[in-house]
Amino acid sequence: MTRSKATEGPRYTTPMYTAPAFLGPGVGQPSQVSAQPNLPLRPRTRKMPARKNLSTADVESYATPFLKFITENPTVFHAVEELGKRLQAHGFTKLTSREPWFGKIRPAGKYFIERNGSSIIAFAIGSNYQAGNGAAVIASHVDAVTTKVKPIPTKPTTAGYVQLGIAPYAGGLNKTWWDRDLGIGGKVLVKDASTGKIEARLFKLDWPIARIPTLAPHFGAPAYDPNPNPETQMVPIIGLDNSGTEASTPNNQSLIGCSAGVFASTQPPRLVTAVTKEMQVEPQDIVNWELEVFDTQPAQLGGLDKEFIFAPRIDDKLCSYAAIEALIASTEESADSSFLTEDDSILKIVGCFDDEEIGSLLRQGAKSNFLPSTIERIVAAFAGSLSIPEYIAQTHANSFMISADVSHAVNPNYVNVYLENHAPRLNVGVAVQADPNGHTTTNSVSTAFLQKVAESCDSQLQVFQIRNDSRSGGTVGPMLSSAMGMRAIDAGLPQLSMHSIRATCGNLDPGLGVKLFKGFFDHFEAVDAQFQ
Repeated sequence: MTRSKATEGPRYTTPMYTAPAFLGPGVGQPSQVSAQPNLPLRPRTRKMPARKNLSTADVESYATPFLKFITENPTVFHAVEELGKRLQAHGFTKLTSREPWFGKIRPAGKYFIERNGSSIIAFAIGSNYQAGNGAAVIASHVDAVTTKVKPIPTKPTTAGYVQLGIAPYAGGLNKTWWDRDLGIGGKVLVKDASTGKIEARLFKLDWPIARIPTLAPHFGAPAYDPNPNPETQMVPIIGLDNSGTEASTPNNQSLIGCSAGVFASTQPPRLVTAVTKEMQVEPQDIVNWELEVFDTQPAQLGGLDKEFIFAPRIDDKLCSYAAIEALIASTEESADSSFLTEDDSILKIVGCFDDEEIGSLLRQGAKSNFLPSTIERIVAAFAGSLSIPEYIAQTHANSFMISADVSHAVNPNYVNVYLENHAPRLNVGVAVQADPNGHTTTNSVSTAFLQKVAESCDSQLQVFQIRNDSRSGGTVGPMLSSAMGMRAIDAGLPQLSMHSIRATCGNLDPGLGVKLFKGFFDHFEAVDAQFQ
């Protein structure tokens, strides 16, 4: 596509400084135009290279990998681990927050960091990056509406059924959870008997172990209760125990040979047996766990021409997946990529956060210090002996963030509840989300910015806003934008049946997300130059 008339990079004004020694002579350092430390540099003017946008075939190619990602990574822990593996396979280095980054992160480097195993931030440093330069940021959330196993989930056997105590996470345990094949998995803390160290390992069973049975309509009014009690009437069954009958099976409530006081002794014996068998550990080695109960039906293509994706957990594995894939594509070293040239002077960042569905208030949520502190540590590694707070403030001012959370696609059976001209469709493109009451970050400037990006990468934008008589949801955008003062917009891929155990998006939507998000990274500097 023909580039816009702006072909110059951003005009950052940066005072002189001494670069860290690991950068080498002259690398990442401005020209020595004056011996006066307070004299600003002249604006840098340089030609931006042509970038290759994703083709139609490229867009289509992301559907099948997305299906695999959704199906094989049912919990937030599995999803983050898989995203980390994808990044490492494409040259990203894993960092830890416990160690200093100075001397470890370098120009043209690609890195990621996790928190709690349920949130991940990946970033790429331009080869010509200087402290104070801007960042192109995409922030999403990787948690999904689900159910979680209670701390002590053992339930008394009722009418011969072994049951499991679970609790709703966000909007989980709604009416769409009835009569579904439910699996179990999550994070298990295991103590190494030889070293005494505790490590987190991931676990899941590859078959459904639970179901929440409905009451047949023949029983009348109770079967049609619109508000069943989630504590007493939506308890999943996980096995049978007919030990109180003549034709009894063995009572499996004492299968575990572990002493009192051990974590496993507080858990359902059959569940502990299943976990230890799958993980090949002893019951006494399990220190604790965080387990989810989830839909096991695989994600799949649907529709007469396979135009749809029918899947669990689309909100918001979809935008998280697209954002990470876009960062990988934008920073891939290839013949048509200029990432490793002197023409990239920004940070490219993707943050996929946990706990968005419940307010983002925990340490792995977007309202924590995870993203701000990550940016601060990157800036500090390049600021040398100059004022780090000054450069951090400059970075925030030069940056732009896309808050990428799924939007509502128009439902053909309820067209009347959508605002006219604000009803996104599947397989068209990312939808800008507007809200007059501050539930999103979108404004005229950020909309114009993203439109320029879309034009540069041949993407189409849609727009969504809720009707005045409906309730708007929230995103991670406002909390992050207000905390850092960063320009921002809310824009995400549309889906049907949000917060259902099964949802629908278009088969092109994962790739359309990658296309726009990659375009955002690729064309950020040229577009930003128009908004100085």
